Amino acid sequence: MRILITGAAGFLGSHLCDRLLADGHEVVGLDNFVTGSRENIAHLMGNGKFTFYRHDVSNYIFVPGKVDAVLHFASPASPNPQSPTAYFNLPIQTMKAGALGTHNTLGVAKAYHARFLLASTSEIYGDPLVHPQTESYAGNVDPVGPRAVYDEAKRFAESLTMAYHRQHGVDTRIVRIFNTYGPRMDLEDGRALPNMLKQALLGQPLTVYGDGQQTRSFCYVDDLIEGIVRLLMSDEHLPVNIGNPDEMTLVQFAEAINKITGNKAGITFVTDARSARDPQRRQPDITRARTILGWEPKFDLDAGLRKTIPYFKQKLGLI
Repeated sequence: MRILITGAAGFLGSHLCDRLLADGHEVVGLDNFVTGSRENIAHLMGNGKFTFYRHDVSNYIFVPGKVDAVLHFASPASPNPQSPTAYFNLPIQTMKAGALGTHNTLGVAKAYHARFLLASTSEIYGDPLVHPQTESYAGNVDPVGPRAVYDEAKRFAESLTMAYHRQHGVDTRIVRIFNTYGPRMDLEDGRALPNMLKQALLGQPLTVYGDGQQTRSFCYVDDLIEGIVRLLMSDEHLPVNIGNPDEMTLVQFAEAINKITGNKAGITFVTDARSARDPQRRQPDITRARTILGWEPKFDLDAGLRKTIPYFKQKLGLI
């Protein structure tokens, strides 16, 4: 197939490019480098099956030639207010990528009679009152809070995707992505894993916000990409959770990182406004992924971290 990927220079987009090219497809990548990195796709520039266009998806998209599938992954995703590329600092761009970007990419899929896959997020569940989170759960969300620009953009994108499916017959799919990690992550991403892994490799105490009893589950990127590809090749139109269901508290997570890195600096607890707005529990129910796609993660946290650490060391100048 000839596949269009928006956000192609991002963490997940670049891994998708690699996987789909390895599977024999042609890939057309779009990115405006607001949060993506040229470094993530530099190795693809000599590949005859890869074409790249610098483009903002909130503007009209024209792709010459046939397109068989569209994967919309363009969006700021970092929650770190200290990062210039966080969605806190790019609120309008985030909303436009989720709203106008989804509208434009759906338009491409409709015009070419292509299948469409939307990258949604576990954040559409908000601070969940149902645990673990199933795709049927409507969420507990704040439409005007500081995280709303990302959460509501994704919720709107899901609604628009289903509207195009029902009204225009577009062959759509929706993946709800839970916490994912691996090489090419932004070290300043602001999420728990890059924060803590960077601190551990530098021999610093790990920062845990609040009491550390809030939970997360972490999926290695290769597992996530496998789930996304299976969903793309399936006939499923309703949302599907893709993530690792192994839940742990952030204290347990910090202890695991210190152990694998040999960091003796321990843990520091910080209470601030950020800790108050953090979702308290996050764990995917992956029953639908197992049933429909025959998918479940294969990498446990230890194996995934061992594959991630060399990249972090390289970016930190430690190797």
